[in-house]
Amino acid sequence: MLLEKIEQANDIKQIAPEDYGVLAEEIRQFLIQTISVTGGHLGSNLGAVELTMALHLFLDLPEDKLIWDVGHQSYTHKILTGRRDGFVNLRKFGGMSGFPKRKESDCDCFDTGHSSTSISAGLGMVKARDIQGGSQTIVSVIGDGSLTGGMAYEALNNASRLETNFIIVLNDNNMSISENVGGVSKYLNNIRTADTYLGLKEGVYNSLHGKSKYGDKVVSQIRRAKSSFKHLVVPGMFFEDMGITYLGPVDGHNIPEMVHMLKEARKVKKAVLVHVITQKGRGYTPAERHPARFHGAEPFDIETGIPSAPRMKANYTDIFSTVMCKLGQRDEKVVAITAAMPDGTGLKRFRNMYPERFFDVGIAEEHAVTFAAGLAAGGLKPIVAIYSSFLQRAYDQILHDVCIQNLPVVFCIDRAGLVGSDGETHQGIFDLSYLSSIPNMHIMAPKNKWELSDMIKFALAFGGPMAIRYPRGEAFDGLKNNRAPIVYGKSEAIYREKDIMLLAVGSMVKVALTVREQLIEQGVACSLTNVRFVKPIDEEAVREACAGHRLIVTMEENVASGGYGEKVREYVSSLGVSTKVLSITIPDEYVEHGNVELLKQEIGIDAVSIVEKVRAKFRTMTDEQGL
Repeated sequence: MLLEKIEQANDIKQIAPEDYGVLAEEIRQFLIQTISVTGGHLGSNLGAVELTMALHLFLDLPEDKLIWDVGHQSYTHKILTGRRDGFVNLRKFGGMSGFPKRKESDCDCFDTGHSSTSISAGLGMVKARDIQGGSQTIVSVIGDGSLTGGMAYEALNNASRLETNFIIVLNDNNMSISENVGGVSKYLNNIRTADTYLGLKEGVYNSLHGKSKYGDKVVSQIRRAKSSFKHLVVPGMFFEDMGITYLGPVDGHNIPEMVHMLKEARKVKKAVLVHVITQKGRGYTPAERHPARFHGAEPFDIETGIPSAPRMKANYTDIFSTVMCKLGQRDEKVVAITAAMPDGTGLKRFRNMYPERFFDVGIAEEHAVTFAAGLAAGGLKPIVAIYSSFLQRAYDQILHDVCIQNLPVVFCIDRAGLVGSDGETHQGIFDLSYLSSIPNMHIMAPKNKWELSDMIKFALAFGGPMAIRYPRGEAFDGLKNNRAPIVYGKSEAIYREKDIMLLAVGSMVKVALTVREQLIEQGVACSLTNVRFVKPIDEEAVREACAGHRLIVTMEENVASGGYGEKVREYVSSLGVSTKVLSITIPDEYVEHGNVELLKQEIGIDAVSIVEKVRAKFRTMTDEQGL
């Protein structure tokens, strides 16, 4: 196998050009076989095989720098840099990340995970290179989806001022940004990158620039005249008008063509965008037909593409989807907004039923929030569905555009808490903290699937900013009979006893049930309250807990700083009572990738760990009080 010859960076350059196709096929088969077992991002990686090979043939890594946007398409890059053996433990705890990681390889020059960042990071590296007198080639890869993020355009605008080389590769696997005009496009690409042309242009510009009071004016007039012709015949004029040289489109599965185009791009002493057309899921029919399904795939059967362990129970996203469709039917003012995640957030059904009231704004969370604020100000009832780790990108808009005006926007925050295999950049462990800091914001978390439904309905009728956070995965169907009406700012008592009070937030109620059972088995009386509202906290319930219990244990799937436990501890301290508070939280640190249950054990928020912490605290208190 040719793949066995790839043991480290740049080994691909020892492969004969006539064998590139064979190597590409071996990589695809390896990815399909591996990801069918481990799960992971398949569609994007299958589409980027030849593109990645071309980049590795063109660059000298790690001296040159390659920055991937998001990075879920970096699997071939990992293979070509000698990490093939690491795929056995892909996205597992202690194993290889599904994204570029600097600590993992010198060939990963920048950690990624969120979208629209690669051009900014690449531009920073270009400036660092130029300041230090370096000569390495810097390439940033960005997808057409990531290009919908505003940050990418901010970076492009900044990059337009460059007078040194910076290559941006646009991996277009979904939409055509520019029409391929065939021969004219190729002709102009060759003209604009020919050595003689570049030399002449640079010589003329340098001779005129700054030499007289008329020099800059002449340069400006030349550029305007040149631009007027290019508008007629050159694709990508949007980029050209920004000051970015546009090359392409080029077939993203033709390695020689891409290598040639990249070499031409390196001749240009400014920012260059190379437009590459690829096919997501290429080489695997199920992924070609259903690219969204294989974006982040669970383990699957290779023959059919069907998940190996299909879900038997509804998850929280399913519940949200059903509720949204019912609300849309009952109220024509209900509208739904998401940021490039109609499938992931469960809004696909709503979109199909009420297309005129559904808005997918692309990877633009900031715009999504302010757009929702405008809808609310216009008299509609917007529900914004965004993952927890992505919503934090719109903090400023939530604060300024929604909460200052106290607008009735409902935020349904999916993937709150630990999400597992995607790691640090995707863990939804900060939302309680960053949202709690904002005046006029109210926050709820459901204990089970029925409570999620009740909370969405309550939030829609509330009349102000409201956030509902819920986890990834199977919806808890316990405590079915505990369905007291939602009352603003009030918690729900589940069990009333003495000694210890468990105040559990959302997903932690399920864990708290197990903790309580184990404590009772050990002879410790234990109450349990479903918090419901993280902001405002139920102060009355906390006071009552202090009156009847020696220890309050807060439980939340959020970092300690700024979370629910911190608020309860502060309030109890203000009461001047003897009741102690133990906060069970995620430590104030980034949590790596891995199985969620294993991660909970590692950071001490699983039932067994919590029982040990509670028993230790209770013993210390008993010893101190001489009881």
